[in-house]
Amino acid sequence: MLGEKYFQLDMSYWGRSRRLVIQILCIWALVAYGLPALVMETNKMNYLGFPLGYYNCAQVIPLFFGALLLIFNHVQEGIEADQMDGKPMVEAASSAALNAVLMKVYVAYTGGFISFVLFLGFLEAVGVPDQAIGILFVIFTLGMYAAIGIASRTSKSDDFYVAGRNVPPIFNGMATAADWMSGASFVGMAGTLYALGYDGLAYITGWTGGYVLVSTVIAPYLRRFGSFTVPEFIASRYQGTVQLPGGKVVEVSGVARFLATIVLLSCSFTYLTAQVYSTGVIVSRFIGIQFEVAVFSGLIGVLFCSLLGGMRAVTYTQVAQYVILIIAYTVPAICMSTTQDDGFNKNNPVEFLVYGGTLQAIALREKEMVLLGLASKVTPYLEPKWRRVDFFALTFCLMVGTASLPHVLMRYFTTPSVRAARRSVTWSLAFILVLYMTAPAYAAFAKLEVYTKVIGQPLSVLPQWVFTYGKIGLTSVCGKAVTSVNEAVEACAQATGGDYLLRLKDLKISKDAMVIATPEIAGLPYTIAGLVSAGGLAASLSTADGLLLAISNALSHDIYFRLIDDKASIQKRLMISRVLLVVIALISAGTAASKPADILSMVAWAFSLAASGNFPALVLGIWWRRANAQGAIAGIICGWGLTLTYLLGTVYGGWELWGGISNVAAAVFGLPVGFAANIIVSLLTPPPPDNVLAMVDSLRDFKVTGEDLTAEELEDIKEKEEALARTQARQVSNTAGVTAEATAEATAEVTAEASI
Repeated sequence: MLGEKYFQLDMSYWGRSRRLVIQILCIWALVAYGLPALVMETNKMNYLGFPLGYYNCAQVIPLFFGALLLIFNHVQEGIEADQMDGKPMVEAASSAALNAVLMKVYVAYTGGFISFVLFLGFLEAVGVPDQAIGILFVIFTLGMYAAIGIASRTSKSDDFYVAGRNVPPIFNGMATAADWMSGASFVGMAGTLYALGYDGLAYITGWTGGYVLVSTVIAPYLRRFGSFTVPEFIASRYQGTVQLPGGKVVEVSGVARFLATIVLLSCSFTYLTAQVYSTGVIVSRFIGIQFEVAVFSGLIGVLFCSLLGGMRAVTYTQVAQYVILIIAYTVPAICMSTTQDDGFNKNNPVEFLVYGGTLQAIALREKEMVLLGLASKVTPYLEPKWRRVDFFALTFCLMVGTASLPHVLMRYFTTPSVRAARRSVTWSLAFILVLYMTAPAYAAFAKLEVYTKVIGQPLSVLPQWVFTYGKIGLTSVCGKAVTSVNEAVEACAQATGGDYLLRLKDLKISKDAMVIATPEIAGLPYTIAGLVSAGGLAASLSTADGLLLAISNALSHDIYFRLIDDKASIQKRLMISRVLLVVIALISAGTAASKPADILSMVAWAFSLAASGNFPALVLGIWWRRANAQGAIAGIICGWGLTLTYLLGTVYGGWELWGGISNVAAAVFGLPVGFAANIIVSLLTPPPPDNVLAMVDSLRDFKVTGEDLTAEELEDIKEKEEALARTQARQVSNTAGVTAEATAEATAEVTAEASI
């Protein structure tokens, strides 16, 4: 058998690796759910001014996840070193050389961007209008991204789909961080924390914890397989035949591929709409055009980044975008730290890391507002309002969703080796933590500024930012989006003249406006506000690039090439991919222009759809040899279908929430059903064919599918196995109904071999 010739699974290696993964996941689950479960008790204790429960979720848990990945990589590489009999594992020379070149290029790029920001600061100081500075920021950054995209154009399929599989781990980590964080993290995260307080930390815990699952359970095995897309892996893993009632035998891997593509389209398009929406918010604010026009204008940058060069262009563009978005996020936080006076820490440049004093000041101000009659009741910012089951459900869905997003998993196909894929995941989380460790400070600084400098003030002295964001519908006073003091006075029916004191309930700020508005709320120079807009634009565009590429690649490669025209030339496939990319971009812009929901909700829906549709098929496909095509198809239909039904019913159908669980955690219903359906149907139907079992063994082995096999060799093996599978399918079809006894004996024999 072909699989036996190429793959001999070393059980000692697999056993040690499996035990390590189980140990890591047990520790991960204990920390991810144990510390939040104790929040009410631990909040009674203080550490660096923080209530300990809040501190654990905001800083300890994310950092612990990063440390856990470092430990996992170190131990796993030790296991692999034992398999090499003392021989060192050396990365490809081409990857090392590329790493050195990219390091020089992006250091120069970072210096150039910082110089540009300083130049705009000088222009502001000499009186250049604010809007001109905002336009320069947007045009300059979009121009840089477009230039990188054009310079990275390619006509090679390997470059277009997987960036040549030679992206160094540190740069793949930066690209993944930019691809994954998105406008939801940059624009929506701090706003959600501002609105929800402690409960918003579920997003941080869920999204950072998901990377432990990516590194331990999925990414290395997908890279070892060496496919272009997630649907391609699912189709190859879930090969098999089904005999129809009339006796005809059909291959069902195409059905699995089609369903996996549908899941990809549903979650990626929802996610893409959120990114285009956030792009419109930023461009409309800083260029001064209508939101609907801004949405379509932002597409120009997206298309230039991805249209010509595919994954290669997107990768190098996303690295550049990460540099800008992280500078744009941390610099304002540091600036606010130096101007912050919370009564505990004054002018402390690292206050954004030790902002416990700000949290204490917020708690005191909440009590003052009640005493002064500015609020009848204030929900404490630092205490949980949700039920624990709600917090845990959302955290769980975000974790498994992170490990299931097709456009993120695609990034680990671009690394030169399996070891590099694992290291890329660790670098990804490290770069993500820079933003996520800062987001709670952003929210706290903005909260204190609003509580002390806006609430309780006369309407006549409302700051200009209230009216600026009122023009685009992101702020309201007394229920109306006002653009002047007179409109504010008119909106507040109880007002007398301009002396009416603004109460807490009178001011509403959209979660999607918080990060963009925070520099203006804090009174920082407009150049800083423009810098934030450039960062938000980078975050949204980077994710939109990856999502568009995932969607267009799935349609052109998995649907057109694999299911419609398998003789299509590379040039034709790339042309179709580019046409689809433009069409999908236009459809998403039209959807975003209708403002269907807030950014973070749309993103959470995408995570639930990805989790319920992809996670059972991926995990069982890697970790359970007995999983077969019929089980995968049933799992996707049942799990993803239930999640989609719950989302549509609660968002648009007026359904009551099941058990009070919000629709942002919809996968908590669909995911268990998907696993159950996959397992039950797999056990009730024949096991996978021999070539699939050999492929599963190859994913788990190291010696023959690790760093010592090239991508070309793996592709050659895979092509031979696919050819064998097609031959076997034809043979089964020709003999169906004639050799029933032989088929039964073969089935029994395969069943005996298909143990876990």
